[in-house]
Amino acid sequence: MKVALVTGGSRGIGAASAKTLAAKGYAVAINYKSNHQAAEQVHSEILTAGGKAELFQADISNEQQVVEMFGAIKSRLGLVTHLVNNAGVLQTQMRVEKMSAERINWMLTQNVTPYFVCAREAIKQMRGANQPTGCAIVNVSSAASYLGGANEYVDYAAAKGAIDSFTKGLSLELAPEGIRVNCVRPGCIYTDIHADGGEPDRVDRVAELLPLKRGGTAQEVANAIVWLLSSEASYATGTFIDLAGGK
Repeated sequence: MKVALVTGGSRGIGAASAKTLAAKGYAVAINYKSNHQAAEQVHSEILTAGGKAELFQADISNEQQVVEMFGAIKSRLGLVTHLVNNAGVLQTQMRVEKMSAERINWMLTQNVTPYFVCAREAIKQMRGANQPTGCAIVNVSSAASYLGGANEYVDYAAAKGAIDSFTKGLSLELAPEGIRVNCVRPGCIYTDIHADGGEPDRVDRVAELLPLKRGGTAQEVANAIVWLLSSEASYATGTFIDLAGGK
């Protein structure tokens, strides 16, 4: 049984990934922090379509809650074999000279540390799986990691830059065991995260500046995530897929 954990699985890229994985035959652990209604909607859609999924509420910035969540997944679905490190946060757009240390530290704590801790717990379970060489992790970074996020969220961009480095380092650590670690870097995607940054219609504003002249969809990102997790990507590790409309 392939068991995939999707963090931040109640909306946007996480929700699209959870539904696509379920359609591909994975048992899906849908993690969410507080929006039970949205998570339940994703869960219901998967069950209605004949898929298998369970909900797991946890604040993944809390190490103990992460440990407890992995224990619950093992009990209810089985060992985690695939991980989508997706959950992330954004704060109101701001130039660097106005950022407090509190904001910067919060951004790193929320966007970087959880990926490490979730990967750590996933690796423990993957090593116990029948076929560890079929296990895989996909980290969701951002095109901001190489574009910089100037005048809007350099702190978020820096956090995602850390995820890029984490992806490369972890992929090298796990390659001898056959556990693959890859990364997707979405650009301007139609998700709710832009509202968190104070500009819900940001994608529409910048779409014309992109080579493809449009924003992307959560499903387009999910398709890449699911491919990287699959055996079709069996020779890809430490790989980055940019999904930013040509940026």
